[in-house]
Amino acid sequence: MSRITTVRAHEILDSRATPTLEVTVVLEDGSTGTASVPSGASTGTFEAVELRDGDGNRYDGKGMLQAVKNVNTTIADTLKGMEASEQKPLDDRMRELDGTDNKAKLGANAILGVSLAVAKAAAASQGTPLYQALAKGEATLIPTPMLNILNGGKHAASSTDFQEFMVVPSGFESFREALRCGAEIYQALKSILGKRGLSTTVGDEGGFAPSLPSNEAAIEVILEAIDGAGYRPGVDCYLALDPAATEFYHDGHYVLEREGARLTSTEMVAFYQAWVEKYPIVSIEDGLAEDDWGGWQLLNSALGDRTQLVGDDLFTTNTTRIQRGIDERSTNAVLVKLNQIGSLTETLEAISLTQSADWNVVISHRSGETEDTTIADLAVGTAAGQIKTGAPARSERVAKYNRLLRIEDELGTKARYAGAWPFVGLKKSR
Repeated sequence: MSRITTVRAHEILDSRATPTLEVTVVLEDGSTGTASVPSGASTGTFEAVELRDGDGNRYDGKGMLQAVKNVNTTIADTLKGMEASEQKPLDDRMRELDGTDNKAKLGANAILGVSLAVAKAAAASQGTPLYQALAKGEATLIPTPMLNILNGGKHAASSTDFQEFMVVPSGFESFREALRCGAEIYQALKSILGKRGLSTTVGDEGGFAPSLPSNEAAIEVILEAIDGAGYRPGVDCYLALDPAATEFYHDGHYVLEREGARLTSTEMVAFYQAWVEKYPIVSIEDGLAEDDWGGWQLLNSALGDRTQLVGDDLFTTNTTRIQRGIDERSTNAVLVKLNQIGSLTETLEAISLTQSADWNVVISHRSGETEDTTIADLAVGTAAGQIKTGAPARSERVAKYNRLLRIEDELGTKARYAGAWPFVGLKKSR
């Protein structure tokens, strides 16, 4: 039997020394599942509510005792005795208990922690790896990593305006070799920055956070690191950006302090066009603000046939917003974050909708992370083809990469590395 006997949460710390919660679910047959919930710094307006206590005497008001209590009382009392393998009914029941559109009553963090712990317990009960339990068929596709090796924006004060500069090691036959490429480029970048007297301290996601004179300077130094590590930009490894444009969008303009520029949507699109012409950029995430729908259409019209354009704050893993994007042809890819929507079922629905439109899916971590590796299994189980989980540094980031290495080993000859396949202009038969 796989009925739920115990649901228990407690408060833990994430990678930024900020409270989050961890949930353990126990089934009648003794199977257990434990999951912890990540938290974002650069958050979209339309994300589900992360419930925090607001008590200034604890953790500057960021405690999660109320969310923990909601799990240990209201949710636990309701779910005990329910069948763990029935994921959707369980998640739907928690949404009914909450009764709000954005999970503001119980907290998306509380609901998600339980949702993921149930999924893990059910997989354990079936003797199945989580990635296979999540798959519709046989899960064999290992995602291409997008490694955030230089942090800016809200992830690193006094660095660049843009939040993330990533390397995409797509020109390899295996995930193992691709990850080695990313790690060696990371070390080469550290050496270059050190020789120039620039800071090699890291931001929230493990990437270096030097104070650079311009956003373009970040591109140039990463290209130098790729070359210095013995790889070929535009062949072995490409670049990806996450400007997180909502953060520098003010009064209808995009304000780039490093460039001394104040740009309209049209001018911002032209800015990206110039960079794509000049540099081997295969993906731009959140290039425009979360409600600049007209600007997104312009960007997709200008670059969508040759560059992956990823909506994060624009969509917040919400099927209603994703459907609008599909209808308006706003982008060609969606960033998926479990805690933006707050349950595994809704996350899988967002992925399914995105893939049905023949758009790309990028599974993503958050800036506040834990050692939980669920997103690695999610990326493989849904054949997403891409994953973002930070630099190859800091254990909460490396844990996800190491999980993918183990999955690749488990699959053996069945494992297929996504490589260049997901990217517009680089697609190959797989």
